[in-house]
Amino acid sequence: MHLHQRFQLERSMVSRYDIEFVGEQDVTIRGWLFAPAATSSKPSPAISMCHGFGAVKEHALEKFAQAFAEAGFVVLVHDHRNFGASDGVPRGDIDPWMQIADWRRAISFLETVPEVDASKIGIWGSSYSGGHALVLAATDNRVKCVVSQVPTISGFEQSRRRISPDNVAAFLEGMTADMRLTHRGKAPATQSVVSDDPGTPAAYRTREAIDFYMRDIGTANWNNTVTIRSSFAARLYEPGTWISRISPKPLLMVIANDDCVTLTDLELRAYEDALEPKRLVIIEGGHFAPYDIEFPTASSAAVQWFQQHLPSF
Repeated sequence: MHLHQRFQLERSMVSRYDIEFVGEQDVTIRGWLFAPAATSSKPSPAISMCHGFGAVKEHALEKFAQAFAEAGFVVLVHDHRNFGASDGVPRGDIDPWMQIADWRRAISFLETVPEVDASKIGIWGSSYSGGHALVLAATDNRVKCVVSQVPTISGFEQSRRRISPDNVAAFLEGMTADMRLTHRGKAPATQSVVSDDPGTPAAYRTREAIDFYMRDIGTANWNNTVTIRSSFAARLYEPGTWISRISPKPLLMVIANDDCVTLTDLELRAYEDALEPKRLVIIEGGHFAPYDIEFPTASSAAVQWFQQHLPSF
């Protein structure tokens, strides 16, 4: 276990540490560990978190982690491989299954923290990692509770609806051409994560996406770049198929009522497929609303869910 640089965060006695652990293929994964003020000699329940598609932990995750730590949880937030403070190449490359494998390693890291009750570990994921949370909760017995916020349900449906029929053939040919080149040893091609320039290839073009990704995140290591093959992998990713297998673990889904990214109707249909115990919280706005204007509702719902199902007593 590696702990560095203790920070005493404002508004509470929560401390933040820089941490690192070894992910799959010996890639070093880095993040933050939030520790609440000690109120008991007993170990605390813990929550493991990670960011969405093409983002880093500085994209609004710290305030969620702070809220959870203030509620008495030890919280681990990590950057996915190839992003932020974590190692891995090529930079900006996203493989959802490798991210899930690294998330399992994050849970193993949490189990080694002396202040953590390893029998009470929950997970929180949002957007792309909201989909990962569904898969991880369904397949890892160490996960005792899950919050999935505005999650990816069907990569195929998301791609199908976001690309006009006239552009599908060119989109698929571009994916295939890039695949051929990488199979011949070439570096994968890249595109912007966000852009409002129609002539610039980009994963997202909406104003709310641009505002979210291009926000001031200080000195964090983030570039507005993602590999094209990341979009190909996303199109093949169907985390919603795992949702009925999460029970009897308690599942909270936080969904935005006008989500044009991960698609509100797909999320509602997936929630119907989930078995009890489950809870649905619907917030106002689009995909990025829970990080900002709807943060109080989204965070308090998650805190209450974790307190109910990962009690500290």
